[in-house]
Amino acid sequence: MKQALLPPSWTAPRGYANGVAARGTQVFIAGQIGWDAEARFHTSDFAAQAKQALQNIVDVLAEAGGKPEHLVRLTWYVTDKREYLAALKDIGRGFRELIGDYDIAMSAVQVVALIEDEAKVEIEATAVIPD
Repeated sequence: MKQALLPPSWTAPRGYANGVAARGTQVFIAGQIGWDAEARFHTSDFAAQAKQALQNIVDVLAEAGGKPEHLVRLTWYVTDKREYLAALKDIGRGFRELIGDYDIAMSAVQVVALIEDEAKVEIEATAVIPD
């Protein structure tokens, strides 16, 4: 079980949680990018790469017996802030389809580049699977 944290005098954030409290088995997932299980990119579209990275997170989490609702933190590394912002509607659609839950502490950071030249986004994840 997890609980989103929001100080009473703060405005509720849109699309993320300021903090999350949870108990259970912690799962740390390395940065996932928009390629498939065979390390192949199928698109250069930002939102599609983000959706694939999220799918990869869901797949790794399942190996620990976890589900998307167990995610407590996501850190997004994007190569182009403007491209990320322009794709937010489509990213949100894919996020809701795969994850569904916005009670996740999230950060997004623009970086100069990612190790894989074709990658436009990399997402690290932390989950807590209840005992």
